[in-house]
Formats: sequence, C-alpha cells, structure tokens
Amino acid sequence: SMQCLPGLVLALSSLLGALALLQLSLYLRVPSRYGKHEERLCRPRGRLPARCAWFLQELPSFLVPALLLALRSPPRLEPLGCRLLCCLFCWHYFYRTFIYPFFTRGRPFPLQLLFFGMLFCIYNGFLQGYYLIYCAEYPNDWCTDIRFTSGLLLFLLGMGINIHSDLLLRQLRKPGEVTYKIPQGGLFTYISGANYFGEIVEWFGFAIATWSLPAFAFAFFTLCCIGPRAYHHHRYYLKTFTDYPKSRKALIPFVF
Repeated sequence: SMQCLPGLVLALSSLLGALALLQLSLYLRVPSRYGKHEERLCRPRGRLPARCAWFLQELPSFLVPALLLALRSPPRLEPLGCRLLCCLFCWHYFYRTFIYPFFTRGRPFPLQLLFFGMLFCIYNGFLQGYYLIYCAEYPNDWCTDIRFTSGLLLFLLGMGINIHSDLLLRQLRKPGEVTYKIPQGGLFTYISGANYFGEIVEWFGFAIATWSLPAFAFAFFTLCCIGPRAYHHHRYYLKTFTDYPKSRKALIPFVF
C-alpha cells in the first residue's frame, strides 16, 4: 500500500513553487490566450465549448484525492482535522466540476490550455490529496486551533466571494451572448478581479487551516497564476470602456 514519503512532498511542493514563478514571468506582461484576451493574439486552432472544457479541466482535482482516499487501507477516518481539510479541497472542486461549468457562458476554450489545465489539476490534486491522506499529522484538537478556525473562515469567505462574483459575471450576458460588459455589484464595485480575489483568499485560507507546505505552494501558485490575469482584465476594461470607473483597482481594494 502507498506510504508517506516526505521527500516526495517536498519535491512536488518545490516544483509547484517554481511553476508559480514561471507563470508569473510568462503572463505578467502578456495575458494568457483565452477569453477577452485572445482576439489581439493568434487564435488557437482547436477549441471545446466552455462548459465541457471547464468540466474536463477541473474533474481531476476532485477525482484524484477521492481515489487516493478510496485506495488507502485502512481508510483514514481520524483525526477530524484531516478529514475536514480534505473535504474542503474536494468541496471546492465538486462545485467547480459539477456545478460551475453548467452555468458558465464563456467563450469556447483552447484545447492547448485545457490540456495543461488538466495536467495541473492531476498534479495538484495528487499533491494535496497525498499529503492530507497519507502524510498529515494533526493533534486531535486541531479543529479548535486558531490556524484552523481562522483559515476556515478565510476559505469560506473567499469561496463566497468567488461564487457571488461568478454569478454577477454570468448575469452580464444573455444566453448566446459573447460580448463583454462592465461588471457591477459586490466587490466589483472596488476591484476588476473580484472573482479572482475570492479564489486567492480561499486558497490562502486553506493553506493557513492546513498549515502545510503543499497548501502554501498551491496558494502561491494561485496568486501568481490569476493575479496577473486580474491585472490584464483591469487594463482591458480601462481601454475598452470609456465610462469604466477610474476608482476601481485591479485586484486588491484601495491598493492595487
């Protein structure tokens, strides 16, 4: 049966941190080629409908930890902290896999980006699941620790912001529409990347609750991956809409 290998956790977490820096260097100046940013760049050849693409991309992040848990013998039921943390991760990706794609109204998604997205979700799903199911050691009272409680609150706050912001974005378009409009309401009143801000807060909350290197590496990757995208969205809105609110920031209210 599978055993915990601390060296493997360290190596995979370090590689994830390196991938985060690579993402930052690649996309800080030039946006990733999909959605509102693909028209100014070369168009990818193959595409899938957005709903199908999001489902396929996010599915491994839910299935891989679930499979690792099913393969563990005997099943890991204790401590409660491990079980709850693993459930938080799977809960997010259950939403992203089985709920979010069926409501999205995004444009068709490039196959190349879908392929790399799936690879990442397999990689990260394995790293987070493997650590929590086979390696993590928490005291029995971890659920009352300030790191767990504060991290859980941040996770729930971030997930709430993310879901609410996605809802506001969906309401901008009627079925079949592909045009872009100015987001309104919620945190969009203050920042252009409210949905991205929510997801970043969510995963840093998860990292604090987990207090582990893999989770902090993932939170850092999330920041480096979608932080620049929020910045490019902000620049796009400013250039495209003459009436775009000048007081809005890109990602962090009142700062950036």
